Amino acid sequence: MEIVIILFDGVDEIDAIGPFEVFENAASAGADLEVTLCTLSGNERVTASHDLEIGTAVPLSDRMPDLVVVPGGQWNTRGETGAWTEAKCGDLPDAIARLHDDGSVIAGVCTGGMLMQRAGVLEGRPAVTHYEAVGELQEAGIEVVDARIVDDNDILTAGGITSGFDLALHIVEREFGSKTADMVTQQMEYKRRGSVHRSSWFGACIWVMLYSTETHQLFIVHE
Repeated sequence: MEIVIILFDGVDEIDAIGPFEVFENAASAGADLEVTLCTLSGNERVTASHDLEIGTAVPLSDRMPDLVVVPGGQWNTRGETGAWTEAKCGDLPDAIARLHDDGSVIAGVCTGGMLMQRAGVLEGRPAVTHYEAVGELQEAGIEVVDARIVDDNDILTAGGITSGFDLALHIVEREFGSKTADMVTQQMEYKRRGSVHRSSWFGACIWVMLYSTETHQLFIVHE
């Protein structure tokens, strides 16, 4: 499983590095995954929201990810960097939409969910974001769920900053099993928090009934 975490100037440090560490520990525990820090701009380093320099990142265009993690950062400050600035620019939301159209699962941490909303991938989906941005998400017509993690199959969102740990652990458990997730929590000495809202499988699939006139059998398939 190839995972990329998108970085940009003003990104919240824990939004990005928290999930990165969870995934790296999962890989050490035997999960078949690779996680890479990427930038849309191609810059190898970014300056995060608290002035921490993060690198070395690789260009997002070089990857074909199964999962894309979208962090937030500085959404409510409306500054010169951060998620709000990336949303106004439009390039990152466009990239998120394109990656989702190409089959990537998209997972947002904190106000990364607001970037996902700007990308259009939350339309008709349940979601959550940082509590200070919940009203804005609702004003955009998104169904906000009272949960720490919202799992709508190919679209996942998480609440505030530290929820990135829980989001990544949920993904590890979903993809590689509870044993691997438990090994990671033990290694990190982390206690998982909050609830997970998971959409019904039936609600996420189109069910089709096919009848064979030759064998007189009824087949039920989903897309």
